[in-house]
Amino acid sequence: MFLDKEYLFTPGPTPIPDRVKIAMNQPMIGHRGAAFPVLLEDVATRLQPVFGSDNPVLIISGSGTGALETAAVNVIDPGDDVIVIVGGAFGDRFAKICEAHGANVHRLEVEWGTACQPEELEDFIKSINLNIKAVFATYCETSTSIIHPIKQLGEVTKRLTDGLFIVDGVSCIGGVPADMAGWNIDILVSGSQKALMLPPGLAFAAVSDHAKDVIRKTKNTRFYFDLNRYFDNYDQKKSTPFTPAISLIYGAREVCEMIEEEGFENVIKRHELLKTMTREGVKALGLPLLTSDEAASPTVTAVMPKGDKANAIKKVMKDKLNISLAGGQGKLSGKIFRIGHMGYCNPYDVLTVLTALEMTIKEIENKDVLGLATRRAQEVWAEHV
Repeated sequence: MFLDKEYLFTPGPTPIPDRVKIAMNQPMIGHRGAAFPVLLEDVATRLQPVFGSDNPVLIISGSGTGALETAAVNVIDPGDDVIVIVGGAFGDRFAKICEAHGANVHRLEVEWGTACQPEELEDFIKSINLNIKAVFATYCETSTSIIHPIKQLGEVTKRLTDGLFIVDGVSCIGGVPADMAGWNIDILVSGSQKALMLPPGLAFAAVSDHAKDVIRKTKNTRFYFDLNRYFDNYDQKKSTPFTPAISLIYGAREVCEMIEEEGFENVIKRHELLKTMTREGVKALGLPLLTSDEAASPTVTAVMPKGDKANAIKKVMKDKLNISLAGGQGKLSGKIFRIGHMGYCNPYDVLTVLTALEMTIKEIENKDVLGLATRRAQEVWAEHV
C-alpha cells in the first residue's frame, strides 16, 4: 500500500518530534553521578511555568495513572471523606483509586459530555456537610473531550472546605493554561505521552507548600509513590529516590526547549486554533459533537455520529487511510470517536485528519462531502493568520 506512513491522532500517546527522539538517544549516564542532578533540576524548574507552579515539578517514572495514584495515596488516610467529580472514565478512575486507598468517596456525578459547574460543586459540598479532606477534579476529561472550569471549582473548594484541591491534568497540561496559586490548586499531576510530546513513562506532580505539609502528616502506607521521598531527594541531592527514566528526562528537556522557543502563550493559542479548526470541520460534515463549544477541550474532540457508526468510521480511517483515532470508553463505547490534536500537532495535521474523515464519510454514507470540512477549517485558520 502506498500509504506506508502512520498518522496518530489519538489523545495519547501522541506523535513525538524528531528532535525529541534525538535528545532521548543521548549516551546513558548514571543517575547517581554528577550529570543527572543538573539535568533533573533543569527540567524540574523549566516545567514550572507549564504547570503554573511555584515549586519545581517532581518527576516520577510511571504512567499517568501512576500520577493519579501518587496524588491520592499521599493525602488520603483510611476513613477520610473526599469528593471526586466524575464526568467520565477518568473521573471514575480517580474515584476508584481513592476508594482503593480507604477513602470515603463522595461522587459528584456529572452528565458525561458536560462540564461540572461551580454551583453544582457548591451545592454538593453543602449537602454533604462533612469535613472534606480533598476535592479531586479532572481538568480535561479525555473520555468525553470536555474541560472542567478548574479555576472556579478551586475557588469553591477553598471557600467551603479546608481540604486540598487536587487536579488530574494528564491529557491537557502542556496545551492549556495553569495557575496553581491563582486557581487554588494544591496538587496538579500529568503524564508524558499527551501534550508534552514524549513517549509514555513519566509522571509529573506539582505540589503546593500547603499540600507538602499535609503529605508530611499523612500516615497512609506507601513506598514507591511516597512523595516525601521525592521531596527529600530533590531538596538534598537534586535526585530521585528510585531509578529514573533518564532518556525520557533528556527528551523532556528538549520539550521544554521547544515550548520556550514557541512561547507558552503561543502554545496555548495554537491548541485553541486546532480545537476550533477540528470542531468547525466536523460540523461542516454534519457530524454531531458530544460537547458544547464552551466546554470543549483544546486537546481532544469527541464526535458522536448518528446510527452508532463510530467504530465503522474508525475502522475505515485506520484500515484504508492509516489514520489512528480513539474510540469511546465506558458508556460511550461504540458511540463516539475521538480526535487528538495536542502536543506536536499543527493546522496542517488537522487538515490531514479532516481530509481522511471526508473520504471516509463519502465511502460509508455515499455523500459528496469532499472539501467541506477542510474548507471550513482553512477558513478558521485564515482568520488567525
